[in-house]
Amino acid sequence: MVAWTRPHSWGLTVAIAAALGVLLYLCFSVYLHNPMHGLPYRDSFANGKADEWKALGGTWEVANGAMRNDSDERGAKLLAGSSYWRDYSIEADVMLLGEDGDAGLILRSSNEEEGVDSYRGYYTGLRRHDNSLVLGRADHEWLENTRKLDLIRGGIQPFQWYHLKLLAYQCQIVATATLPSQRNVTHITIMEKDCVRSGRIGLRSYSSGGVWKNIVVRSATHEDLVAMLETPAPPVPSPMQPPAVAYPYAPGISSTAGNGEAGIQGSFAKFRPIDSLRLFSFSNNEPATIRGVVILTSPVLIVQDSTGGISIPHAKAPPLKIGDEVEVSGRVRPGDFSSTLEEAVVRVLWERSPMPAVSVTALQAATGAFDANFIELEGSLRGKHYGPDNTLVLDFEAGSEAFRTIVNRGRGDSFFNSVKLDSLLRLRGICVVDATYTQNLTPFVLLLRSTDDLKVLAGPPWWSAGHMVAVVGALLVLALVINFLYSRVEHWRLRALVEERERLAHEMHDTLAQSFAGIGFQLEAIRNGVPCDLAVIHRQLDLASDLARHSHEEARSSIAALRPSSLQPGELITALEYRARRMVEGGAVRVVTACSGDVRGMPLRITDTLYRIGQEAIANAVRHAHPTEIAISIDYQKNLVRLLVADDGVGFTQAGDLLGFGLRGMRKRAATIAASLKVLSNPGHGTKLEVTAPLPPRLTILTWPDLLRRYVTEHRPNVQKTRR
Repeated sequence: MVAWTRPHSWGLTVAIAAALGVLLYLCFSVYLHNPMHGLPYRDSFANGKADEWKALGGTWEVANGAMRNDSDERGAKLLAGSSYWRDYSIEADVMLLGEDGDAGLILRSSNEEEGVDSYRGYYTGLRRHDNSLVLGRADHEWLENTRKLDLIRGGIQPFQWYHLKLLAYQCQIVATATLPSQRNVTHITIMEKDCVRSGRIGLRSYSSGGVWKNIVVRSATHEDLVAMLETPAPPVPSPMQPPAVAYPYAPGISSTAGNGEAGIQGSFAKFRPIDSLRLFSFSNNEPATIRGVVILTSPVLIVQDSTGGISIPHAKAPPLKIGDEVEVSGRVRPGDFSSTLEEAVVRVLWERSPMPAVSVTALQAATGAFDANFIELEGSLRGKHYGPDNTLVLDFEAGSEAFRTIVNRGRGDSFFNSVKLDSLLRLRGICVVDATYTQNLTPFVLLLRSTDDLKVLAGPPWWSAGHMVAVVGALLVLALVINFLYSRVEHWRLRALVEERERLAHEMHDTLAQSFAGIGFQLEAIRNGVPCDLAVIHRQLDLASDLARHSHEEARSSIAALRPSSLQPGELITALEYRARRMVEGGAVRVVTACSGDVRGMPLRITDTLYRIGQEAIANAVRHAHPTEIAISIDYQKNLVRLLVADDGVGFTQAGDLLGFGLRGMRKRAATIAASLKVLSNPGHGTKLEVTAPLPPRLTILTWPDLLRRYVTEHRPNVQKTRR
């Protein structure tokens, strides 16, 4: 039986490596799933970093060391943290930007989607219209408990910092609200039997923008829970109830402007459609009043109604949010595609949901018909770079049109670094054709409110130049690996054959050779005991001893032939010369050797076969040709090696079939290494035996394609023959 010891060792190594890989994966999974992994957490808004936060709705960006959402969108969320966090608290400073709605913190969130209450978790916030601290559970529906903030004098005011804290320990949830200047704390708590056990953190606003800063998340214990409860009153039991008060604001109801000025009661000013301002004279600078929805607040204020949009530079306005319904009075400066209101005064009417984008093509946007309008289109990313004033600039192409987008850097570094060139994106932004933004390089520019208005639809095409280079490199590596594995398997197979031959040699030495030696010894003992006058018996014993001695020598030769020669590069000619000199030792035959070419290492199988053929050729010359000289030469060439054994003996006639046992054996040996064997001989002119064996080419970056082609060409007939 052949012993495959090396493959078994290789397989054991692979099994150990696989087990270690699985063990490392399990350890890493346990580490990631640890409820304490990532805690405590503190935001990096002061450093302008927010890569770990994911937005669902809203216009979230980092500004002045805080996270800001300038959108009135209902249910806008910004999420971060681990879904495996369990007992922990989150606290932050929160400011409301609107006269209505609420803003606050989310805890133990999961299954998040865009939309109102489209998540599973707990939320606490400050609600403006009923002056209350809200605590409730969302599960794609809303159940809440509220508590009036009576301790906060004057009620909840916009543009005022409040400190919120939300803690979850097991199934008890506690929220507190504090006005730092008054140091009054209001808390509310709920307890559920079937509570949400784990989830991420988040920021949320409803029908109001907001600002958040100093966000801190820590693991919570029972002592932390007790410390948050100022009074020993029992918690409010579940189930929670739906909110009892609806939002009261509607068109025509008075509202207080964000800067403290009184809002208008209704609106009796005569206002014009925005699109009609294009008909005004360029020279008169006539005054006009328009009404619309804020679609952009920075770098310029843009308002849009159902007929179009208008830019309002340097406006006198209270703090505005995306989605505010406003009335603007100013002097009209008509433009080629849209107008501008100068010296404008802005009054907030009420808050409403942001206006949806109009879906257009890049060709339509390039006409200027959608100047100062909120649009949506698709394009392929062709370039990206950092622009002036801390902005990100992205260059796009859609069909034959090229355009550019500009967005405040905010928290967009993560997206900017990860998005790949040639990706297909859907964009929502305000279309402008002003040369101030286009710089006459593109027909229009999109001003994006945040990087959340960019959505990757598809990555870059796979068959790019870079990927083709990667494929070629991968194929090269694969070919090298296959070649390495094939050579290793062949090496193991040949090594197993050599070991088997060595085992047989030892077996023959321990049995057959020793038996012949014993027989010869016994015959010699018998001969010595036979009387001298029995000449016939003496002759027969001498003949039997000679046969035993000859058989012993043949067995030793067979054993020597089975044992591996283990020749190193350059030793083949030396081994053949040594063998020839041993054969002609004591005679008059001269042995001449020569070696030419670049001596290189050869596979064990080729070296061993050439040695056996050369050995047999030398033996035939010594036994049958009666030569005076035997010449042995080896010529190393680029892809082959040639062995030549020549003698100046009697030669022989080649008219016969040349199928003697020795020649047949040499031809079979040559065939095993795909070598050609030629015998040239004439009576009286000696004999030449030439063996030409191909060598595997040296694998380099330049030679591997040709090697692969030859391999496929040589093995294709064998594959077809096997299939037949």
